[in-house]
Amino acid sequence: MLHLLYIVAFAVLAFLAVGNLIRNLMTLGAEVRQEPSNNRSGYGNSMGSQRMSSHPELLDETGAVVKEPYLVMRSITVDDARKRLDALYQSSPNTDETQDETL
Repeated sequence: MLHLLYIVAFAVLAFLAVGNLIRNLMTLGAEVRQEPSNNRSGYGNSMGSQRMSSHPELLDETGAVVKEPYLVMRSITVDDARKRLDALYQSSPNTDETQDETL
């Protein structure tokens, strides 16, 4: 009987957790879509909720939000990557010393 009670209790907790997760995601999505207000006091709408500020790494020197992508990845072949790594290895200043140490 206790096993059934545990299963029911954990099922209820799981449903509450998933519901809370969905509610938080919807709230976060609504906050992201909102236009930033010109009010710099740290409070957003008339409800008095605290307005989230941008992370300092997302701001430029003047304090404006940067709209550029921070990481651009492009795919290259394994052979191209190997050639680039070999070129870096060959152009390093310590190639002669490290080859002598390994022998």
